[in-house]
Amino acid sequence: MPIDLTSGSLREGAKCYRNQEFFLAHEHWECVWLKSDEPDKTFLQALIQITAAFHHLQRQNVRGTVSLLRAAQRRLEPFPPDFGGLAVSDIRESISDWLQALDKPGTPQLRFPQI
Repeated sequence: MPIDLTSGSLREGAKCYRNQEFFLAHEHWECVWLKSDEPDKTFLQALIQITAAFHHLQRQNVRGTVSLLRAAQRRLEPFPPDFGGLAVSDIRESISDWLQALDKPGTPQLRFPQI
């Protein structure tokens, strides 16, 4: 089943993500991830790690945020610039920006990666 963020649980997860309801987005996407085949499975796992990272950030767990963003970045590395209807290159760039910002004191004022 190809990734389609416009229907079902993937759509609900994307809606939650855009509303910064990261834990709920994670839950919606995880139920699809469990049934997916490669390469979609790895791609969805990266998206889930991004949502979990920002859930940690909402709880002021910067270390958890950084760890999960790095894991997502590694998983997204082999994917083409566009995959599953998403601009993967933009997501990777946003993750890099977040990692740099989180390495400095204070709360980053960045947009969340566009999913």
